[in-house]
Amino acid sequence: MPGRLDGKVAIVTGGAQGIGRAIAAGLAAEGARIVIADVDRAEEAAALFPGGVGLTADVSSEEDTARIVEESLSRCGRVDVLVNNAGLYASLAMRPFDQIPLEEWRRVMDVNVASMFLCCRAVVPAMRAAGGGAIVNISSGTPFRGVPFLLHYVTSKGAIVAFTRALAKELGRDGVRVNCVAPGFTMSAGVMSHPEVVEKLRDASVAARTIQRDQVPEDVVGAVVYLASAEAGFVTGQTIVIDGGQFFH
Repeated sequence: MPGRLDGKVAIVTGGAQGIGRAIAAGLAAEGARIVIADVDRAEEAAALFPGGVGLTADVSSEEDTARIVEESLSRCGRVDVLVNNAGLYASLAMRPFDQIPLEEWRRVMDVNVASMFLCCRAVVPAMRAAGGGAIVNISSGTPFRGVPFLLHYVTSKGAIVAFTRALAKELGRDGVRVNCVAPGFTMSAGVMSHPEVVEKLRDASVAARTIQRDQVPEDVVGAVVYLASAEAGFVTGQTIVIDGGQFFH
């Protein structure tokens, strides 16, 4: 049975581990050729997929994002899907907003927001030339609940939702769809590597959900695959919140 993404090429930023890696596996299972762009272990992760391409890159760098797309086109011949997944979260300390160093604020905005802008700017010309494409941005459920003590992170993820809607309006005539997925607190490899984050947030997150269990990276995959595929051909500018029904707790 043919996959929903047979013959397509998908770039997944931050795809070497966690949610990004699960997304890459889901897209590959539907037939997509995978390009993983990450600051570390990109080639190792890409080797798990048929014809996978791993590119070591800093997605907050204008030069690196241009190179990601150039190399993807050179080695794969096309780019049909971009998943903007790379971001900072688990390494950030929870603290009152007035104790967040300006340098840290700017770094979060660079990695979580500017990277998305740079990747889209680099890839859209190729998608326009091909007559269309799909961009899926990874936000978070935190902007919808106003989670405290992570103001820079929550602000950056709220910006992704706004970015998605505005860019979708610009690119609709080009056949490029732009959508967003907003996961809840997910037990990804990055989160699990910070026990203090797990201890602080895990139990409260599960208790606040309608579906009371841990969220895992695989919970996000189905929505991303759908938004990347032709099944979502009339869907753009939308945000799907995947948090087990946490709502506004």
